[in-house]
Amino acid sequence: MRIVAVPDKFRGTATAAEAATAVAAAGRAVGARTTELPMSDGGEGFLEVFGGANRTTTVTGPLGKRVEARWRSAGKVAVIEMAEASGLALAGGAEGNDPIAASTAGTGELITAALDAGARRIFVGHGGSATTDGGLAALRALFPTPRLLGIELVAAVDVRTPFLDAADVFAPQKGATPSQVALLRRRLERLAQVYLEDYEVDVTTVVGGGAAGGLAGALAAVGATVESGFELIAEELDLASAVEGADLVVTGEGFVDAASFDGKVVGGVVELAAEFGVPVLVVAGEVFDDVGDHVTAVSLVERFGRDRAMADTTACITEVVAAHLERSG
Repeated sequence: MRIVAVPDKFRGTATAAEAATAVAAAGRAVGARTTELPMSDGGEGFLEVFGGANRTTTVTGPLGKRVEARWRSAGKVAVIEMAEASGLALAGGAEGNDPIAASTAGTGELITAALDAGARRIFVGHGGSATTDGGLAALRALFPTPRLLGIELVAAVDVRTPFLDAADVFAPQKGATPSQVALLRRRLERLAQVYLEDYEVDVTTVVGGGAAGGLAGALAAVGATVESGFELIAEELDLASAVEGADLVVTGEGFVDAASFDGKVVGGVVELAAEFGVPVLVVAGEVFDDVGDHVTAVSLVERFGRDRAMADTTACITEVVAAHLERSG
């Protein structure tokens, strides 16, 4: 039997790689061969999917303090997770963040470091940001932008939010009050005009341009493509070939709901497996929105109780997959 393990992270309890290994443990017990392909949708874990960091650069953190940001360089390809330089965690979460001052400068500095290292393809994962600066600070750090000519720059995102909606949709999660949200929206409106005048790109029409507080739109203004993080990773790892030859695909994440089927890992994996007629098992910390009516899904909290599901996540994943394999013969 051939199993493909393609999980996202179980936030706070298991990395995507740990979850994939837990699936493989169940497979070994029945003599199955498991291909472990931990995934990300462009947010947390994006860097690890490509092999993890092998470079560290000191850059400007979201609130101005210097931070050590990890990134990856492999040949002419660089992989950057913007949260390493401009993430909400670096600002002390929503409580410690200054949503007006939070800056993407460090992300621009990381892209510059990748260019200086000779990268010709640069992937930037967009999840976990502290910022709603419309990417302006990142572009300033990249100046002069003609250095990007001939460079394949990809903004990997997991949302379809437009540039102008970034403040309303995301800024409250980053500590912004209603009055600050209004101010940030006005700033984005002005920046959209500036980008149109300076780069002749209407960032308001870019699908996903609001990712990371508008960073994706800013990068699009200077020539980046904005792509689904899941689709980018799936293509780079040739996920289709692995799924096509499988007898079972196992995916999952911390919680699965209707939104998990809109640009996220679980939805992407389920859709891809359906193309090849391969059955899918979804294992999640919790399952919402009647997802189980449409796909075989198991909630660890429901099966084992919240305490054990949170404290012993990988063992719970192994048990669920093992029971599924036993039932399916």
